[in-house]
Amino acid sequence: MGRTYGDAESAADLKTYRGLKRAVALRSVWVAVPAAAVLAFWSPKPAAALAIGALCGVGNMYLGMRGNERLVEARNVGIFVLSSFLRIGLFGIVAAALAAWGPLWSLGTYFAGFFLPLALYATGVRRAFEPRVK
Repeated sequence: MGRTYGDAESAADLKTYRGLKRAVALRSVWVAVPAAAVLAFWSPKPAAALAIGALCGVGNMYLGMRGNERLVEARNVGIFVLSSFLRIGLFGIVAAALAAWGPLWSLGTYFAGFFLPLALYATGVRRAFEPRVK
């Protein structure tokens, strides 16, 4: 059988998880805003797409995590799937609008910003939980 998981461990992990969410959001802004500012000297529209992508990525991260939390609490898969499709649709529309607004390669800067929180979260989770993983 698997490892036992007590209430104290659960509370500690939730505290780490919530702190990591905030840290990832702040780090995403700290990375994307200066990068967009430097890029703005050469190409303002893709720079804006990078910043908008980072903000959308943080929003997607928070909405996705909240959806996962609701799934665990309510066990309603239908609502989870619907909210996921709505998120994908919303952020897909933003990407298409940015591609139509600026040069086509600004879509790449949007996705770089959009996936930045995911990359930071992946590295942060590993560091946050590694000491406890055996």
